[in-house]
Amino acid sequence: MPPRLLDEILADPSGQSWAILWREGKDEVEVLAGEVTDLERLAEIPRPHAEAPVLAMVPFRQIAERGFDARQDDTPLRVLRPTRTERVGLEELVAALPDHTVELAGEHFSVEDADYARTVGRVIEEEIGEGEGANFVIRRDVLAHCEGDHAVAALTWLRSLLVDERGAYWTFAVHTPGHTLVGATPERHVSVRDGRVWMNPISGTFRHPLDEAEVEPEFRAFVKDTKETEELFMVVDEEMKMMAQICADGGRITGPYLKQMAHLTHTEYLLDGRSDADVRDVLRTTMFAPTVTGSPMENACTVIARHEPTGRGYYSGVLALLEEDDEGGETLDAPILIRTAHVRGDGTVSVSAGATLVRHSDPVSECAETSAKARGVLAALGLRPRRDLGYAVDLGSLPGVAEDLAARNDTLAPFWLSPQGSRPDPDLLGRRVLLVDAEDTWTQMLAHMVRHLGMVPEVRRWEGVGVDEVAGEGSGYDLVLLGPGPGDPTDLTDPRIARLHGLLEARLEAGLPVLAVCLSHQVLATTAGLRVSKLPAPNQGVQLPVDLWGEVHRLGFYNTFVARPGPATLRGRPLEVAVHEPDDAVVALRGDGVASIQGHAESVLSRDGLRALHGLVRHALGQGLLRRT
Repeated sequence: MPPRLLDEILADPSGQSWAILWREGKDEVEVLAGEVTDLERLAEIPRPHAEAPVLAMVPFRQIAERGFDARQDDTPLRVLRPTRTERVGLEELVAALPDHTVELAGEHFSVEDADYARTVGRVIEEEIGEGEGANFVIRRDVLAHCEGDHAVAALTWLRSLLVDERGAYWTFAVHTPGHTLVGATPERHVSVRDGRVWMNPISGTFRHPLDEAEVEPEFRAFVKDTKETEELFMVVDEEMKMMAQICADGGRITGPYLKQMAHLTHTEYLLDGRSDADVRDVLRTTMFAPTVTGSPMENACTVIARHEPTGRGYYSGVLALLEEDDEGGETLDAPILIRTAHVRGDGTVSVSAGATLVRHSDPVSECAETSAKARGVLAALGLRPRRDLGYAVDLGSLPGVAEDLAARNDTLAPFWLSPQGSRPDPDLLGRRVLLVDAEDTWTQMLAHMVRHLGMVPEVRRWEGVGVDEVAGEGSGYDLVLLGPGPGDPTDLTDPRIARLHGLLEARLEAGLPVLAVCLSHQVLATTAGLRVSKLPAPNQGVQLPVDLWGEVHRLGFYNTFVARPGPATLRGRPLEVAVHEPDDAVVALRGDGVASIQGHAESVLSRDGLRALHGLVRHALGQGLLRRT
């Protein structure tokens, strides 16, 4: 009888390429061994077969496939194509894995505390403070050298994680020539099965206290904490942009839930929607999680490239397991590569950790957070003393926690929390709308909302839209919606900003309906003679009640710049101005054939977003509606 695959791996860990995967909710562990191939693009990932899945190691630099910035390094897009597979009981695996000390030497941070704190300060001031985005994740690494066999070390660390961690989505070890990964990640990035896509944004971290008496009051305070709640909503918004691109129904939100691990607990939502997209297209469209990059995604990649001195390797990328289903189709399961050790061929071990930087971030605190996260991974691997809590508490069962979590949804948009059957407005049915993407895929969510109203949307990036297409006689669009994006709306040296000004001017000159959102609202405001300036503190992921001409709407805001109140005119005609008094900010404008809004009606934070958007669309198309009837 031939030896079992696991026994072969344990007898000679470095003798072949292999992966050992434990997935949440499974009683057995998957063991794979086979051939390794390095690819250039995700589209080249081969199809799995009934008895042979495909495991892809996707590095962060692969995000360049989306046209986004990334520091290049030598980390490959690597595929393991198993020639042998087997399943092993979890307890049996743990008993068989090595249990001894792994020696590391020369441990140090890739970026020292003072330098990292200075970088945090620059990102807050120069990026968030200048309207470049809502939040950005900047990482640093703990580096060391593995003195022994890398594959044996990975198996040893895997045992520590399986024994001592809980609540992981995947616990895994993958050994290939020159690149070995081992970790316990809490976060699913994306899954595909039976024509449905799931994403699982996680944000907010509660570190379990040593004193059991402190657990209940501290955790209740964490669940109600506004900052923690807003950070989770921001990543939900960012992943909903991705869902709107790949799902016919745009995606639906369920939760929030708790993800309780051995020493940390997170809050999370589950997003799901229907899609017939190829799993490789799903992988490409969803590179990568905003929890480890920031938002808006495209600009977050630019900020990361600008402020992180080296490439990210596999950190914040994904493992992606492709399998064949019973119908001959493909499934995908892809966790995020966080809480993971990466061992290179020369023995260098890196453990990366990032801090999510927002407008109120404190550089010293963010520095301490990355240190705690990285050293926490080392402790989980058995390389540092573990915190012995001495108690076990199911945090979700604590009095009032379930009610406090459910209350988070009271202010969210019902549109994204419930099944979204189409409810067309007869006056809008079949109307064509061009949505101009200004480097923020909020436009994908807006497209889904106007489709819900019965319109026919087309999303195109700003550089691919010409003046003649929005203003010429044959433009064919009933409405042009100029979308949100990062940056200063008055900076005409920026080609993107200049193009938005040009498209708006041309559309107005032609007397054709136009709707402007956020950045484009600010562009419209400057065209109308209003002064635009920065807020003292940006509105990033906050919900505000605003009065839009007699109707109060609760809307989500992500903005650094605002238009200030004053007389507003276009082509000699006055515009109606809606002002949010606490910020002294113009939050909406409207006139003949034109409307705009500063807030994001499409955000999950916009409880009244669909109603607000519907009203603005109808107003902008007012004359056209009358002509058609």
